[in-house]
Amino acid sequence: MFNDVKARAIAVQGVLLLVLIGFATLLFTTTVTNLEARGIPIGFDFLTMPSRLVISESMLSYGPRDPYYWAIVVGIANTILISALVIGFSSIIGLILGITRLSSNPLASGTCKVWIEVARNTPPIVLLIFLYSLWWKVLPPITEAFNLAPGTYVSMRGMVMPSVNISLQSIGWGLLGLAILFLGARAFRTFFPQIHSRSILTLVGAVAIGIWVANVPANVDWPVFTGFSFRGGITLTPELSTILVGLTIYTSGFVAEIVRGGVLAIGKGQWDAGRSLGLSRTSILRLIVIPQTLRIIVPPLNSQYINVVKNSTLAIAVGYPDFLAVMNTTISKSSHSIEGLFIILGVYLALNLTLSAAANWYNRRIAIVER
Repeated sequence: MFNDVKARAIAVQGVLLLVLIGFATLLFTTTVTNLEARGIPIGFDFLTMPSRLVISESMLSYGPRDPYYWAIVVGIANTILISALVIGFSSIIGLILGITRLSSNPLASGTCKVWIEVARNTPPIVLLIFLYSLWWKVLPPITEAFNLAPGTYVSMRGMVMPSVNISLQSIGWGLLGLAILFLGARAFRTFFPQIHSRSILTLVGAVAIGIWVANVPANVDWPVFTGFSFRGGITLTPELSTILVGLTIYTSGFVAEIVRGGVLAIGKGQWDAGRSLGLSRTSILRLIVIPQTLRIIVPPLNSQYINVVKNSTLAIAVGYPDFLAVMNTTISKSSHSIEGLFIILGVYLALNLTLSAAANWYNRRIAIVER
């Protein structure tokens, strides 16, 4: 048995696994014993107790009488909101910066270079504190709010913009219709592979979505200034605006360099081939270069997106109630620090693994399949 390399490797791994399990068990039992000896409660029963927490803003409905677990869910929703918006905005801005950085125009290229270097070499916490302090010193009071666009105002109290109200029932029916359309398309292509159905299904899907949108009862809620504040619309507080703008500026610098490196990795022959076909520079980028660049930049972009989720914890510096801020308050009020740390580790691990799995799935979809 010991002469077999495979059996010996399995035996060594088994011994190491047993040692690891034994160490974890010893650590757990020792911790529980010490906590019980000091009269410190342990367990997750506190999650069903009224939280009495004050969460200044949230996507979900919340009140101080709600249990701890719902306060944690509200914090997770805030973190997901921040991460999703920063990922979307930084991807678009980074793509523009990365491509413009390669421009032959020295003004455009130089401006993008300054943005990228400042963003990449500034600590994000310093950037957030600077933007937050600047918000209160530059913007006017709410009575003299800047009118950036019709129905959009910005002041010391944040940004107010129109909102579209759609019933949850309509959204549910729309999502159900899209799911049925997607499953029907997959089944159609499975049973009739000889028929090129992509264009037909795209047309049918566009018509179905158009009919749904046309029949959805929706109304635009315009903000109106009454008294000393705006009523109606949607409000982005200075805290939320600061974390979104700061992390977007910071992340877009790294995304821009990733995009620039991916574009430079495409051979010059691809550009020459596009020019020989009479394509413009924009068409070459859109049809030839960027589709090949995606295969190169998706893995490093995945790392940056995971960093966005981790950097969202800096929202606590400007007072935005993200998941970590809610957990800090929960730990201090419930005295369940061990359980709170496990929840923090588990939630961030789940978010990052989910994001990584989605990026890896997309990377496999666009990868070149060798025969």
